[in-house]
Amino acid sequence: MADHPTHRPNVGVVLFNQSGQVWFGHRAGQTSSHSWQFPQGGVDKGEDLEAAARRELEEETGVVSADLLGRTEGWIIYDFPEALKAQHKRDGRKPWDGQKQVWFAFRFTGEEAEIRLDQHEEIEFDAWRWGDLSEACDLIVPFKRAAYEQVVAAFSGFAKAPG
Repeated sequence: MADHPTHRPNVGVVLFNQSGQVWFGHRAGQTSSHSWQFPQGGVDKGEDLEAAARRELEEETGVVSADLLGRTEGWIIYDFPEALKAQHKRDGRKPWDGQKQVWFAFRFTGEEAEIRLDQHEEIEFDAWRWGDLSEACDLIVPFKRAAYEQVVAAFSGFAKAPG
């Protein structure tokens, strides 16, 4: 994780259903039209990246029934806007320049009743829906768009029903 030392190590998850659609979560308390995203979160020191992805998926969505489809190689990087960096500093957070991410694609194998947004004390999402992978770049906050373009390109082959 020595590459890009000023960027927070992070994992992201694209969860595909049996029809090839992807899971989008609406960020809790946000009102912007760019408030939908995939689950993502920080990697604990020494934590295996796939284990971190599965932990974040469970914490943010309740989902544990998921088969690994693939992952991105290397880091996908994005920078925080200056206003967000300033907010993090005011909040006493470590002053990261942005995030470096490895993304994982999983196929959801459970029932939708398994999806629970209240599995963790910090609620990340207040709503969710299935949608097309091609929608992702239009739903995400603009500063993450280039990263999402890379994720969409990497995982587009999974955006169809298996079989």
